[in-house]
Amino acid sequence: MNILVCVKQVPDPELPLSISPDGTWIGHEPKAFKMNHFDRFALEEAVLIRKGLLPEEKTCIDAVSVGPQRVAATLKRALAMGADNANHILLNDDSYLSPFDTASLIASWAEDKSYQLILTGVMAEDDMHCVVGQFIGEILAFACATSVIHQEIMDEGRGIYVEREVESGRRECLRLRLPAVLTLQPGINTPSYPSLSNMLRAADQEILTIGQGELPSLGQRDRLVSLRQPERSSRGVFMEGTMVEKARALVKIFHEKSLI
Repeated sequence: MNILVCVKQVPDPELPLSISPDGTWIGHEPKAFKMNHFDRFALEEAVLIRKGLLPEEKTCIDAVSVGPQRVAATLKRALAMGADNANHILLNDDSYLSPFDTASLIASWAEDKSYQLILTGVMAEDDMHCVVGQFIGEILAFACATSVIHQEIMDEGRGIYVEREVESGRRECLRLRLPAVLTLQPGINTPSYPSLSNMLRAADQEILTIGQGELPSLGQRDRLVSLRQPERSSRGVFMEGTMVEKARALVKIFHEKSLI
């Protein structure tokens, strides 16, 4: 079985976020980026699927990411977590790329690779669009299930049973024919930390780089016009004095705003 796992490099929420001088995207400090948290579950699930198949059923796990040169660090992490190969769709610049454009490039690259499963995290931490997996499934005409919390390969590798989370804590159960695209929820597994030996192996392993211009795309559908920090809409008022003075000041404010 051939499995493709889509991983994304996102800004580290623990570090300060800056906006580029031209206001069109975020700052480019390499240390301010990490692997998308939700994609870690997709990688771990691919490894668990490989372990669950019979030994004679050879399984290959490929990781793919779209982005500038710094994305190679995230792909090295994917190799350390269990991916067999890493593929970098290298962008011409470090600007915003919409979910549709990302999915278009991944689908163009994966179209002739005979993948039975394409796995993604349920969303990206930075934009939270939750649509890249669905776009890939639509472009490739693959069956697609979102918010998957459980999966089982069935029919001797020709199909898959999935359970997806829906409203009110319920689960929707589906049987899909392969090939298929799944977007995975946190909780489907517990991602493991890569061992030292895997990290050393990943450090020496080559990453296949594919230029953005080498792949056909479906054309840009939207673009980011500008970014800016949110403006402060209101500020708090600190009242001083005795309890009576504070109460009178508060009543006066309420009267001015026609609240009482």
